Formats: sequence, C-alpha cells, structure tokens
Amino acid sequence: MKAVVVEQYAPIDQIGLKEIAAPEPGPGQIRVRVQAASIGFVDGLKVEGRYQTRDPLPFTPGAEFAGVVDAVADGVTGIAPGMRVMGAARSGALAEQIVVPAAAAEIMPDGLSMEAGAAFRTNYLTALYALGERGRLRTGEQLLVLGAAGGTGIAAIQIGKLLGARVIAAASTEEKRNFAASFGADAVVDYTKSDWRDALKEASGGHGPDVIFDPVGGEVSVQAFRSIAWNGRHLVVGFAAGSIPALPFNLPLLKGGLLIGVDAAQIARREPDAQTRVMTQLSAWLNDGKLTPVVGKVFTFDDFRAAFKTMQTRAALGKMVVKIG
Repeated sequence: MKAVVVEQYAPIDQIGLKEIAAPEPGPGQIRVRVQAASIGFVDGLKVEGRYQTRDPLPFTPGAEFAGVVDAVADGVTGIAPGMRVMGAARSGALAEQIVVPAAAAEIMPDGLSMEAGAAFRTNYLTALYALGERGRLRTGEQLLVLGAAGGTGIAAIQIGKLLGARVIAAASTEEKRNFAASFGADAVVDYTKSDWRDALKEASGGHGPDVIFDPVGGEVSVQAFRSIAWNGRHLVVGFAAGSIPALPFNLPLLKGGLLIGVDAAQIARREPDAQTRVMTQLSAWLNDGKLTPVVGKVFTFDDFRAAFKTMQTRAALGKMVVKIG
C-alpha cells in the first residue's frame, strides 16, 4: 500500500510517500481502507520530532481517519467488512490502510461525509471534554474561544452553543472572525490589537468570560486571563502560538479564577467514564443532526505536504483533510 513514511524527524518537505506492506489485523482489531485523514497541529510537531513524546522511527503520521472496513480479526463484534467507520489512532492514518483496535473506531452516521468523519473525533472530543467535563460550562455563561477559526476552536464554538453559552470568538484576521461567526459565534474580537481587552469587555457586557477555551498560548493567554470573570475557568488546551505563557500567580488570587489543563490524549486511560460520556453525547448530536463536523480545505494524497504547511502557517480555517481513497 501507499503511505506517508517518516524515516527521520524532519520538515514536511523532506517527507514522502512510499510503498510499504499492508498491515494485517490481529485479535480484536479491524483493518480500514482509509478514504480520508485529517491533519492537526500535533501531527506537524510529531513529523519534526518536536512533540512531547516521539513516535519510534519509521512511522506513518496521522491520528484521525474515516473509511470502509475491509477485514476483521477474531474477537471483533458489531463491526463487519463493508461498514463505514471513523476513528483515531496514535499514528498511521496517512496511508491507504490502517489497523486499529475495534474499540478505536465507530460506525459513521448516515449522510456524514468521509471528510467530515476524519475531521471529527479529536477536535470535538477535546472541545466537549474541556467545556463540559473540565470547565463545567453552564447555560447562559459567556465563553471566550481563542484561535477560534482553527479546528479545535470551531469545535469549541459549536459545542459551546449546544451547551447554551454565549460565545465570543477571538481570531487574528477578518476572514477568520467571519468564519467563526458563520458557525455560531455571537460576537468576535481581534486579539492582535493592543486594546483587544476593551473590545472583549464590551462584547461581554462588562462581565468578562466565565470560561476561556485556549489552544493558543503565548502572551494572549495572559491577557485573556486578566479579563476573566470572577470564578472563571481558563482551559489550557495547547500552545499553537509556539510559546508557553508564564501566568503571575496573583492573577488567579485576584480573579478567584481556575487554570485547568486539558489533555485529550490521556482521557481514555485516566478517565474512561468521562470519555464514554463525551463520545455518547457527541454521537447523539451527530445522529440527531445537531452537530456537523467542520471540514477546512481538502487536499489530495499526493499533495499531503500542502495540508501540513497550511496548518503550520496558521492560515487554516477548520481542520485540514487529506482525501486518500
């Protein structure tokens, strides 16, 4: 089969497609003929060896996929060849076939495209786990979403609205702010302006955000926390800006605020019950038509490098998807 293969940690320009042996499923596993795979910020870090953990070389990047089951091994029930599934793995999605435990895949709702299926799991799991389980976002509260036009940011806007919040989207360009507004944001602010906290104060009616969803990091995170409402919750999701902020400890004291870490990669191992609750709710919203995963730009398999570059330059609107099948 054809797959993207990382033989040495390197910039994406130095990574290519190769012919490798197709994987065979073992007990409890399924093999999926991949039709679409998505690219996230973490995937770019892993290719260059800059993520907090390193995948052993050689490896195939890509953690999210959608496709059609073409083989099942002993011990698998509920999934059969020919079924459309979507799922996630540590790596391996940027290939024509992938083998995963049956529990790592779920049957796709009728009418959901392969591209949308590939863009679903990580972003929406992260958003609902962050807002529902960690942030305890309540109906009527004000939610500030930083990096609002990215894949996780758009997911947080949609989830925030479904949870009954008033959503303020912060993004760096007019195109991104318009994109965020088109998916339900009630107000938008430009956090590149020196006086953006004044705009945030006005957008929140002087109240400040009760919950901050923050996949950005850098100085904007500190400025956002300075505007948080009393008893507010600041959800640390990632550091797309490239720098980790240093928050003065007097700010949580003065604000009565909470700084809460969100690591979706650890939920299945550390909080399996929470993962079950989150995935059950997400599946219900999908099947009821209340939630549609947002797909950004779609790239061909041969053009996979462009998907990484678009994501890494932070020019992305939504989640980047590579069409494989």
